[in-house]
Amino acid sequence: MTEFDRPDPALVKELGRHSAATIHEAQGRRGALASSIKPVDHRMSLCGPAFTVRCAPRDNLMLQVAIASARPGDVVVVSAGEYAEAGSFGDVLANACLAKGIAGLVTDTGVRDTAELRALGFPVFSYSVSIKGTVKETVGPLAEPVLIGGELVRPGDVVRGDADGVVVVRQEELGEVIEASQAREAAEAEYIAAYRAGKSVIEVSRLAPVLEAKGFTAG
Repeated sequence: MTEFDRPDPALVKELGRHSAATIHEAQGRRGALASSIKPVDHRMSLCGPAFTVRCAPRDNLMLQVAIASARPGDVVVVSAGEYAEAGSFGDVLANACLAKGIAGLVTDTGVRDTAELRALGFPVFSYSVSIKGTVKETVGPLAEPVLIGGELVRPGDVVRGDADGVVVVRQEELGEVIEASQAREAAEAEYIAAYRAGKSVIEVSRLAPVLEAKGFTAG
């Protein structure tokens, strides 16, 4: 199974204008992958439809099949059981991804060749960094829902990653999440303008009634 519906690329691009944290908050604090999945370099950023794959721990056979099957713009999302002690992806496979136009990789196992990955600029978000090699033995599913970082990711859902982490947006909710993200950023811009105008955070965030209800008074 390698075919599935993908979202409108224009909507994917629009979502990518917003940070992972903004998107997470805007969609009701949903969709954030575990904070253990981090970018290899803080400058790395990705946004694209998920091409999902399930791999056995310490086995990257199906990861290579996924890279061969994914389309330009896809983000390869690998569920491998949160196995830290394996370097299942490195600079060689990153070059294969770049040649195909793949937008990035998110994995709950380890990667290696991190200096080379940074130099290549291919976005990689991983559970760990490990030099330990892998085998190519176990066949598994492609383009089926996977559990990664405590979240269910379905093929075609949109994955957004930046310096702070990774969030997933359901494909059918993409438009409304973009609108909610835009509204949140507009509200935050108003907060910042108010701070610069001399207002306090308690005033801007309307915290006085909350503090009073909890019995807090400032001396």
